[in-house]
This record gives sequence, structure tokens and C-alpha cells, in this order.
Amino acid sequence: MSENLGPAMVSEIRPALTVRGVRKTFEAENAPVRALRGVNLTIGTGDFAALMGPSGCGKSTLLNLVAGLEVPDEGEITVAGEPVTGRTEDELARMRRRHVGLVFQFFNLLEGMTVLENVALPAVIAGRKRKMAETRARDLLDLLGIGDKAAAVPGVLSGGQRQRLAIARALANEPTLLLADEPTGALDSEGGHEVIELMRRLHRGGQTIILVTHDADVAAAAERVVRMRDGRIVDSEPAVGESAVIGAR
Repeated sequence: MSENLGPAMVSEIRPALTVRGVRKTFEAENAPVRALRGVNLTIGTGDFAALMGPSGCGKSTLLNLVAGLEVPDEGEITVAGEPVTGRTEDELARMRRRHVGLVFQFFNLLEGMTVLENVALPAVIAGRKRKMAETRARDLLDLLGIGDKAAAVPGVLSGGQRQRLAIARALANEPTLLLADEPTGALDSEGGHEVIELMRRLHRGGQTIILVTHDADVAAAAERVVRMRDGRIVDSEPAVGESAVIGAR
């Protein structure tokens, strides 16, 4: 079976993600928190980038803005050429179904459903026929090494297997971007290693990945590391291959 179960390649060369002049401030009891202070970021199709920095530097906020889970105060974000900013909630939900797969630190699985049902559900919600959705789900579970767990419930899986399941679910609709927020944070070292090796395999298959982490060892798995501090991008190690343009103002 081919490992390339990611989004189909298109003839038009365009970035998977562009972020321009994005700022975000949260109101707090004592004083406003300036989470992002004018971030510019371009990620090429097929890139694997790690956003790295200390807690509170703005990396998870940036990921949430890219996914349309938060709204920036200023700036523009586009995914695969489609604007994320200035959209209604319904439009953002449709954008996420087409372009974004989300992986969280604590899995966010549906414990009342089987492993197979967890993976198939996003495709069913997006309008795919259940049989087709389940076929895609079985292929993903096989690819990620947990095909034999399809009939089980998430609660019987190990931590590493649960995160593999969460990644399979995130890939159900062949997203442009796989966004992973501290995907190894709740795992032991063995489970974390399994997940990072899986991310590498997916990237080799053509999947564009943005991974948030504070762990230098995890970040080293990516093609390049984007470092953040105090709501700004302060440094970037160039990718191997197609480059991406990064900056801050």
C-alpha cells in the first residue's frame, strides 16, 4: 500500500499557508495579553515545520488562528490560497473540513465510538458516504499500524496508539495542513518516539505538517524549526528543499 494518503498534488504551485501581519491580544484581569505581535509566515506545500518556544510565546495561539478556531485582531491568513480571516463560523467549519487536520496533546477522542468510527466520522460529516469513509479509515489505520484495533474502543489503547488514532482521524479528509499541538506532550518517551517517526513517514508521503512543541528533540524531527518568543517569530532554520519565507514585524 502506498504511504501517500495525504492531499492530492495540484499543478498550481502555491504555499500551503501564508500569514501576514497577524496580531492577537487577549483581555485579562490585570492587563491585556499581547499573544501575537505582527507575525508573518509562509509554509510551502509538502513542508514539515516545527513552531518552537517557551510556554506563552504565542505558538499555540498561532496554530489556533490558522485553524480558524480564533480570530486575529489584525492581519490575513490563507490556507491553500483560501482566506481564513473574514469568514463566518459556517465558512470556517467548511474550510477546516477541506484543509485542516488537527491533532491535540490530549487526543480529544470520542470514547463511545470504536476506533474505526472515530476515524470515519469527519469524512461522514463532510458528506462522504459511510462506506467510502470507512474504507478510507481502514486504510489510514493500516498505514498507522493500528488496523487490528478498528473494532476496539479508544480507552483500551496505549497512549501512543491513541495519538496514532487521533492522527488518523485528522487525516480522514485529506487535509492540506496537518496541525499538531504538542502531540507528544502526554506520552512517555516510547510513545513520543512512535508519533514523531509517524510524522516523518507522513511527511515523506507528501503531507504538509506544522508541529507545535517546546521540546528541541521533537522539533529536530521537522525539516525546519521556527522559533517564537513574546508573540514574535525570532528565528528560523532553513528547510531542506523548497524554502519557506518567514519573518516578523
